[in-house]
Amino acid sequence: MSTTLSNSSVYAPGADITAEASAAVTARRFLAISGNRASGGNVSVAPATAAGRVCGVAGNDAASGELVTVVRGNSRVVKVTADGAITAFAEVEVGTAGKAKAKASGIAVGYAINGAADGADAEISLY
Repeated sequence: MSTTLSNSSVYAPGADITAEASAAVTARRFLAISGNRASGGNVSVAPATAAGRVCGVAGNDAASGELVTVVRGNSRVVKVTADGAITAFAEVEVGTAGKAKAKASGIAVGYAINGAADGADAEISLY
């Protein structure tokens, strides 16, 4: 007899989710969970804190209270605005305003699959 876990899953691995911004967010920047679910049932997100953890990348701009697509998934390659130059295969952490920066002392959230200049789109493979 097999047991199915489909009713136990909240999100499938790697699936994008719709969240509600609790602060203004900018597309192609890292996001973090900012609190409990919003009143409409969506996960609450805000720009990720420098050197902190992430839940994904903003797929669109959103003002506080608006919906935002959270692009997520282990080993998924996404575009994130670079905060300083990043070399190919360098690990990255969250920099200023949710941008990707070469890892210094923060939490590694992925690695660059190609080099990127400051302010350009960095192609990041997410952890």
